[in-house]
Order: sequence, then structure tokens, then C-alpha cells
Amino acid sequence: MQFYLATSFIFPRSLRFRLFTLCFLTTHLPLLGYIVWGAATGRIAWAEFIVLALATMAGAAGALIGIGALLDPIHALADALDPAEQSARKRGGPTLPEVGDIISRLFHGVRGAAVATRERIDELNIAANEDALTGIANRRGFLAQLDALPLARRRGCIAIIDLDHFKQVNDMLGHDEGDRVLADFASRLSSQTRRIDIIARWGGEEFAIFYQDAIEDEASWSLARIAERMRREPVGMVGDQPITFSAGLCAWRGGPVMTAIGQADEALYRAKKSGRDRIQRAERPSTPVYG
Repeated sequence: MQFYLATSFIFPRSLRFRLFTLCFLTTHLPLLGYIVWGAATGRIAWAEFIVLALATMAGAAGALIGIGALLDPIHALADALDPAEQSARKRGGPTLPEVGDIISRLFHGVRGAAVATRERIDELNIAANEDALTGIANRRGFLAQLDALPLARRRGCIAIIDLDHFKQVNDMLGHDEGDRVLADFASRLSSQTRRIDIIARWGGEEFAIFYQDAIEDEASWSLARIAERMRREPVGMVGDQPITFSAGLCAWRGGPVMTAIGQADEALYRAKKSGRDRIQRAERPSTPVYG
């Protein structure tokens, strides 16, 4: 790059002419030496000089053709990677010099490819951590968000929620209606929880909520409020019955998160066995971390 910048005064807008000049000078150094020697000794042979000059010019021209052929793939790569350049050409606007700024074109092309790659990686990361149907986090995204919390913020309550008799929704109303119910329920959870709370589709018709910095009474009250609204303004009906949910709730004080989730899941199982449409607390809190 330093050599490129140092020689930019030679045909600054044409890399090919700059290369030709450098090739001509370097291939004619022996000829220039011969001229200096002939002038000093008076023994220059003009016939040999002309033949040698023509031969070196032909060599320089051949070298330039070869270099041009080697640069053609770079042109193609720059055109393929630089959508801004192509857009400018279509609009008839100013474009980069055809050859003189080949380094700039290549740089912009590679930068464009890097931006596109980074955006694609971001899209893949979102897809890996987000549930496509509901738009909220999936199980992996939920656990990743919990893992990203500082130790002091890893305390609150974890709830595992399951829509009651959801199989009947799919069997009686169809899977499209089942998908709509899941999406509407996710929206309801999002609208009735705090910004600091983390919600996710845990899998199938199960959802998870982390109530950050909340005690069990606060989390239980929040779930009860959502459950009451589900009865008054159901997201769907099966027969003449509104779709309800059951939930298991467990306090989490920074211990192994899967232990707390397991205890919440056990509480959910007891809620289901007790008749559904209810909230059950875990029998014991998760193991705390001391120190």
C-alpha cells in the first residue's frame, strides 16, 4: 500500500498507465545503461540499440497485457461485491474510476461483503434465539438472556406455563387456529409483564417467564391477573369454554437455573393434576449461591 501511494503521482487516475510506466522504466534499465556506456565510450551500435529498444518495448507491452489479465478477476470481484457501484452506474451517477481506484473499489467491495456477512450473522443469531411463530425468545434465547445477567440480577421467580387442553384446539379447530392462539397468548404475556421480565416460548404450548427481582407473592399475583383476563377476554374458545393456562412457580436466588426450572415444572405438573387453570408454587426454593 505504501508503494501504491508513493507512485500515485504517476497517472493518478489510471493504474494501467502507471503499471506501463513502471514496466517500461524497469525493463529499459539495461538499455539506458547501454546508452550511458555507449555515450561515454563512443562505441554505441545504433542497429543493436534499435533492436534492443523494440524488444524491451515488446516485453513491457506483454507484461502490461499479462498484468491486465490478472486484474480482470479483481474487476469482476469488485463489481460483484460493491452494490453501491452498480447502483450508481444504473442511475448514471458518478462511479469510481475504471482502473485508477481499483484498490478503493476492492476495499469498498470487501467492506460491503463484511457488512452483509455481519448482518447475516446477526439474522442467524436472532433466528437461533427467537421463536419464529410468536416473535418472543425461544428456550435457547431464554437461557442465554438469563446467563447474560450479572450475578446480582439473577434473583426473582421463574414460571413455567402450559395452555390447558391445547391438543383439543389443534384437533377441533385446526393447527392454523392453534398457531394463532399461541401467538396471541405470547402477545398477552408481553403486554402484561414488565420490561425487565424475560418471557419465552419454552416449547410447544409451554411458556416461561423470569420475574426479575420479584418475590413469589408478586409473581403469583401477576400470573393470577393474566389468568383472570384469560377468562374474561379469552384468546380462544374450545367449545363454550375459554382457553386457560396452568403455571408452576419457583423462586430463583442465583443457584443453578435448571434446578429452579425443574422445580417450577414439577409445580406445573401438580397444578395440572389438581384440575388445571391454577397456579402452583414450588415446594422448596432453588439452592442459593453464597458469597
